[in-house]
Amino acid sequence: MLLLCLAPMPYGYFVLVRFVAMVAFGAMALKYYQERKSELMWTCATLALLFQPFAKIALGRLIWNIVDVVVAIGLIVLFFIEKRGATPQQKPQKPSGAPELGAVDNEIEFSLKGRLAPRELIYVASEEDKELTELFETKPEVVEGWGKMIGFQIIYLPLLMKRLRAKEVLHYRAPYLSDMELEGLRLGNDYLLQYLDNPNDRKRIKQGFIRTVDIHRGGDGKDKASNRFYPLSSKCGESLGDQLHRIGKQITQEQTASIRLLPADDDECDDWDAPSGGGSSGRADEQFNSQIEAENTADLIEEVRERIAKLRQRGIAEHILEQLIHPDDRLSRLVITKDYRLLLPDYNNMEVKMEPLAKAVYLLFLRHPEGILFKHLPDYREEFAEIYQGLRATGLNERALQSIEDVTNPTLNSINEKCARIRGAFVGLFDNHMARHYYIDGLRGEAKKISLPRELVDWE
Repeated sequence: MLLLCLAPMPYGYFVLVRFVAMVAFGAMALKYYQERKSELMWTCATLALLFQPFAKIALGRLIWNIVDVVVAIGLIVLFFIEKRGATPQQKPQKPSGAPELGAVDNEIEFSLKGRLAPRELIYVASEEDKELTELFETKPEVVEGWGKMIGFQIIYLPLLMKRLRAKEVLHYRAPYLSDMELEGLRLGNDYLLQYLDNPNDRKRIKQGFIRTVDIHRGGDGKDKASNRFYPLSSKCGESLGDQLHRIGKQITQEQTASIRLLPADDDECDDWDAPSGGGSSGRADEQFNSQIEAENTADLIEEVRERIAKLRQRGIAEHILEQLIHPDDRLSRLVITKDYRLLLPDYNNMEVKMEPLAKAVYLLFLRHPEGILFKHLPDYREEFAEIYQGLRATGLNERALQSIEDVTNPTLNSINEKCARIRGAFVGLFDNHMARHYYIDGLRGEAKKISLPRELVDWE
């Protein structure tokens, strides 16, 4: 079309050439952008602007003829260069039956339950590769070190289960399960394959890594997780080291090509990550919020946050863990011993420990299943003092009396601090899904109470 512009064509033909050239060079610019060929991308983008028919560039017929010829020749040369580059190269010989290792069409959809955190690479396998299994189980630091180099956490499910047991994470999520029951929990490398949106995709997965790159609404109206699969095998002609290097390079190229990633789970703040401000000058009830801390006690919040983070191991395959053990409402009895210890016999005889002042607040609210309005706290001062005195072997000194005064003063923040410590004592031991039944909670302006059914409370 460009070369025909040298002939005496009607004016409409030149307008058509401009439109076609603008669209064609725009499409080529996008193609080269995706292939990371910046020089060709900018060249095609410039030509698309040069030929666009909306704000015509007046160069004169002679110069336009030269441009048409030069660009036409350039396109012909580019065509033959790319055709030569696309000629299939002879592939290296590999053992019979070895899987094809490639990155073509490596996107596989999972139901939302099977999604991973965007900074995790999880090893999946529908067929066992003994050499890879030995590598993961005897030298996990090799693959994990490679993962750190490319900015990903490597998850090998059987090893993950061992670590979760060692770090008490499973006990944290399901305190009602015995050691024997927890020991019986197993995860195989094919665990996530049950969430494949298309079961036929299982044939494409022998061994390799998957990572989540996008969440979107599928044609059936349900949310889907798009995962990319990266084959890995000890049965091909390529060494494992070279394969890992290639996978890392491929992931980097995909990320720099503007693939839309999910927001990382680590950016989702835990309930206790930070106080939101809130001084002690206002009324205690106006500042009460048991789920998102509003107390101006940074040291307390940090202490509880660290305790929870250590037990829950946030960021370590949290979505997988959620599917493996989803905490239910299997509540334990709460036993208050004669010496005021708080025991949960149905949670492996767990003991909930608190400082005396916080425990006194807890026992006061436990005595009143109907709840207590913060503005009525002064009416409970005498009863609270009696409970607190029973927890202090040395009796009530001047400092203790002042603490009683502060806790029962609804214009101070002391009661909120104690409620925060009480919540931290329970949430530090087991999941909030169950812990919320045990600590003091309630809406602002309403009575605060412990929702645990009193038939589960045993006072010795």
